[in-house]
Amino acid sequence: MEKPDKDCYNLSRRQMIIGTAGALAAGSALTQFGGLLSSANAKDAKTGKWPWPYEKLDPVKTAEICYEEWYRVFCGCAVINSVFSQLTEKIGEPYASFPSDAFVFLEGGMVGWGTVCGSPAGANIVANLIIGPRIAGATEGHHIANDLMQWYSEADMPIFKPAKPRIPIDQIITTSSDSPLCHVSVGKWMEASGHPLKSAERKDRCARVAASTAYRLVELLNDWKDGKYVTTADFSAVKEHGITGQQNCGECHDDVPSPPMSLKKLAGGSS
Repeated sequence: MEKPDKDCYNLSRRQMIIGTAGALAAGSALTQFGGLLSSANAKDAKTGKWPWPYEKLDPVKTAEICYEEWYRVFCGCAVINSVFSQLTEKIGEPYASFPSDAFVFLEGGMVGWGTVCGSPAGANIVANLIIGPRIAGATEGHHIANDLMQWYSEADMPIFKPAKPRIPIDQIITTSSDSPLCHVSVGKWMEASGHPLKSAERKDRCARVAASTAYRLVELLNDWKDGKYVTTADFSAVKEHGITGQQNCGECHDDVPSPPMSLKKLAGGSS
C-alpha cells in the first residue's frame, strides 16, 4: 500500500490538536466516573476491590456476541458488553450493575473524533476493571492494555470471521494500521478497499475488528486466570523517544515537534 501523504486523510494539524484535547477530556470524564472517591476510599467500595471475580470465557462466543453488539452500540461498548454480559450470567455482581451501555461514546474514536479506536479502548477498560488498576497493586491489567494496543496496531485486521456475516467474508480485505488510532485504522482500510465510510462493507469491517479485539482480550484474560499470562508488548514511546505517543507519527505528520530536554533526560537520553 502506498505511503499516505502528509495530509493523512485530510486531517489537519489543528484538527489533530483539537482531537487530542477531546480525547483528554473524555479520559478526564472516565476518571471522574470511576474515581469520585479517593484512592483509599475506593478500595473499600464494592466495585473497588480487585480483582473482580472472573470465569474463563470462550473467545469465539465472545467474538460472536461482540460482532452482533456492534450493530447496536458500536465498537467499544460492544467489546465491553461481549464480556460483561456473559459474566453477569455466570457470576452476577459487580457485572450486573455495571452500566456498559454508557460507554457507547467510545464509537468512532471517542464520539466520532477519530482518536483511539473504541475496540482497544473498551478492551482496556474491561481488563483494568477485572484485574484492577496498577495503582491498586496489580499490574497485569495495565500490561494487557499495553499488549492490546500494540497487537491492534500490528495485526492484519479484521481477523475474526463471524459465523453469519452480514457481508460475505471474501469482500472484506485486511489491512494493518500501524496505529491504535481510529482515523488511521479506518482511513488505511478505506484507501486499500475503495469502500467509503458509510458503506456496509466499512461498517462490517469495523464490527469484525471489534469482534477480533474481544477474542484477543478473552485469550489474555483466560491466560491471566490460569496464571500463565506474560506481557508481549515491547515498545515504549517515552523510553525510545522521550515523549508520549506512538512510534510512527512522521508517517502522517512532517512537523512532529522534538521533546524538551527534560523529557529526554527522564527517558534516559543524552542532555
